[in-house]
Amino acid sequence: MSSRDLVLGRLRAALASGGPAPVQVPRDYRSGGTLDLDRLVERLTDYRAHVHRVPETAVADTIADILPAGATIVVPPGLPPAWLPPTVTALTDDGLDIGQIDAADGVVTGAAVAVAETGTVVLDGSPDQGRRVLSLLPDRHVCVLRADQVVAAVPQALARLSPHRPLTWISGPSATSDIELSRVEDVHGPRNLHVVLLT
Repeated sequence: MSSRDLVLGRLRAALASGGPAPVQVPRDYRSGGTLDLDRLVERLTDYRAHVHRVPETAVADTIADILPAGATIVVPPGLPPAWLPPTVTALTDDGLDIGQIDAADGVVTGAAVAVAETGTVVLDGSPDQGRRVLSLLPDRHVCVLRADQVVAAVPQALARLSPHRPLTWISGPSATSDIELSRVEDVHGPRNLHVVLLT
């Protein structure tokens, strides 16, 4: 008998016996917490993101302050037009190539949910957030987040998200470190993350 036949025989025997019953995973971990917008701001700031707390009527003015006049930005197709200031040129991503996205001065997106406890903003590819590449290539990412999209803990965020959508979890600007723990920014995404929190 060859080694192959021996291995296949053991697999057949294991499958024929039905195997052990599935293990029940305990789900009694903490699933919530107290929502604290200040904690989200503190965490994002700690990660070197810039947070702007403004009313919704001030979104366009805030974005105008963040982006230089005459900047070219990429926007997903479902971004509310009222968020864009007249001082920028917006390119709608209706299939832009990577060169066009990379050449832009920044990107403006919405968000799906944010976690106050971890300072994480999650994008799920919805029409106001667009393709994942938009959050990776431009040097500056301006993400508009409504207060009602903020939850206290990760389990609450997972309950709002679909596992069938492309999820991008962002905790501050792009950063990594080498073996000597030297921080290096702008390796896997934008160096500048601005979160416009609508309060």
